[in-house]
Amino acid sequence: MGQEKKLSITEHLLELRSRLIKSTIALGVGIGISFPFAFYIFDILKSRAPSDMNLVFINVTEMFGTYMKVALYCGIALSLPYLIYQLVMFFAPALGDKEKRYLYLSMPLVVILFAAGVCFAYFIFLPPALKFLLTFGSDIAQPMITVSNYVSVLVRLLLAVGLIFEIPLVITLLAKLGVVSPQKLAKGRKWAVLAAFVLGAIITPTVDPVNQTLIAAPIIVLYELSIWLAKLAYPKKARAPSPASSD
Repeated sequence: MGQEKKLSITEHLLELRSRLIKSTIALGVGIGISFPFAFYIFDILKSRAPSDMNLVFINVTEMFGTYMKVALYCGIALSLPYLIYQLVMFFAPALGDKEKRYLYLSMPLVVILFAAGVCFAYFIFLPPALKFLLTFGSDIAQPMITVSNYVSVLVRLLLAVGLIFEIPLVITLLAKLGVVSPQKLAKGRKWAVLAAFVLGAIITPTVDPVNQTLIAAPIIVLYELSIWLAKLAYPKKARAPSPASSD
């Protein structure tokens, strides 16, 4: 077996520059593809809100800026698999063969789980959350939501829930590498439940416990799933106590 060539600091920087350039080009291509469809994508985002909601813009450039923002977000989503690939390939030389194998196998799952989280937020969480936000206090003041604020809130929620759905994969990889054990995860269950509701309160821009529970519940389920996966992934050698040495 041939030894891998160790790169100097200069070579690492040159490789980083090369991968950043490739990632920037991929992002530019994604934005270019998304740009003509930004209005259609915006209609998809708006479909989650109540039908009687009317968006406004209060700055001359706000609508155009929001259009560009939607194109940027969609460009990132389209180029995300390639961006992840470039990131993994940059760090791969510093990993061992076992770590590389786990990392390569997990790359498709990163995209799948993130997409599952975005779909959950879009189809299940957003309608009740937006309904609560837009009807709360409506007898006191008439809501006038700017288009920029609406897009920013939705994208932030979609991104946050998408990242939360990566929990099982991250914990499974850590268990496979022996960093965490199923026993420790099980003992930390009560803290995980508490953290789930804290995250639910942070992610949801509402004080409604129903919407917070809609976020906390899948986090708890994902954590329980992570414990089960960790039991399967945890190294067998690490499970059994090492026999005491005899003189």
